[in-house]
Amino acid sequence: MTTPPERRPLLVELRPLIQPYHIDYAMHVNNAVYVRWLEDLRMEFLRRHCDVRALTEAGVAPVVARTEISYLRPLRLFDEPEARMWCAEMGRATMTLEAEITVGGEAHTRAVQRVMMVNWKTERAARVPEELRNAFAAAFPEGK
Repeated sequence: MTTPPERRPLLVELRPLIQPYHIDYAMHVNNAVYVRWLEDLRMEFLRRHCDVRALTEAGVAPVVARTEISYLRPLRLFDEPEARMWCAEMGRATMTLEAEITVGGEAHTRAVQRVMMVNWKTERAARVPEELRNAFAAAFPEGK
């Protein structure tokens, strides 16, 4: 995953705050915290780019099928991380979301998540919301 900054459609950014209870035995942010931050980024991504309430009322939810995290450098208690997520690929029912966490412009963590939209009542794949598909398509007017 090395998507250049100019090719990061539907980019969202957060500044997670490292709490003392995030620190593990090795004195850096515990791996489980990164998964939680990816969840925060994914929710911000959805809130920003589609009607989450309508999605929920339709019985549709994004289900994470796969998460891959590369821990490049440890994060410590007083670091001030910046977290970003964007959509690298979009299919009919799936999205590939990429993320990075940096400190002072240096990458500390990179992640890729494969997300499938699922109707939780039928447990079958559901289409990615049209407004999300349209926003993704608009990011590449010249074609991807």
